[in-house]
Amino acid sequence: MPGLNGKWSSLIFVVWTVSCAFIFCEYLIYYPAIFQCAWPEMDRAPSGESRDREPVPILRALILSDTHLLGAIRGHWFDKLRREWQMERAFQTAMWLLRPEVVFILGDVFDEGKWSSTKNWDDDVRRFHKMFRHPRDTELIVLVGNHDVGFHSEMNWYKLQRFEKVFNVTSARIVTRKGVNFLLVNSVALHGDGCPICQTVESELLRLSQDLNCSLQQSMQAAPMAEDCSDARWLPFSRPVILQVGQQGCTEGSGGNWHTFESRITLCTESVTPPAQDKMPPHPSIATCCSKSSMTCSLRKPLGSFSGGFSPASY
Repeated sequence: MPGLNGKWSSLIFVVWTVSCAFIFCEYLIYYPAIFQCAWPEMDRAPSGESRDREPVPILRALILSDTHLLGAIRGHWFDKLRREWQMERAFQTAMWLLRPEVVFILGDVFDEGKWSSTKNWDDDVRRFHKMFRHPRDTELIVLVGNHDVGFHSEMNWYKLQRFEKVFNVTSARIVTRKGVNFLLVNSVALHGDGCPICQTVESELLRLSQDLNCSLQQSMQAAPMAEDCSDARWLPFSRPVILQVGQQGCTEGSGGNWHTFESRITLCTESVTPPAQDKMPPHPSIATCCSKSSMTCSLRKPLGSFSGGFSPASY
């Protein structure tokens, strides 16, 4: 029957068209979008008089931020389904095309971690690991953010340790990969009011700074050393790359330099104003920076600084 065959042909054509559109929009579109990204071309040959040395190693690092997985309280099921599908497909496509060696997520992994119950927290963690699964030769490093444990007034040891246990992180540490030192900081704890968590993080930052200073002195073969380095952790010296969640604090110039004081971290009273079109309401917490009266210190001029969320260091 010619009429019936024509209807079936039309139906098959519509189904085929819709299927192709679905596959393209939900799977294939991520490939041409991410394919436009590429690692920068770099000269791996040593410079100067050291041309006979081994080629300089290059680290492929991917930096993400603010995934904000919706929780059980404010997240509608369809909104979660749509957002998480898109993030998962974008991330998995980037893993396949770019093959990064290490991936950093700069805090605010969850949207409701600061008030999640144990049951909801476990569900959020399960969904995160499903979305951000990665090859064994790719390392995933996650920083804590204010939405994960709360702002300074909401943060406590229970929420902080719950996050650190799941992601195997601490609030201040140095991760070294291929000679590059990444300083990971829980900037939510840099409030400067002497709270127990703040004191712990600030003390650890000073210890890490000493490790970098001692490593610098060792690389320069300085003798005698200017500070006690008997308990220092020896690192391949390089200026650190600072990674943190965005907090309103003090920076110097467009580079967002930190200044470290040997004995204490002082309250920052300077203000940094972003461009008028990007101004936001004042942050409820007071961030800290390090004193400008610093002596020789490795955190003073980092190699780079990356912040998740909003931060004046971006300007």
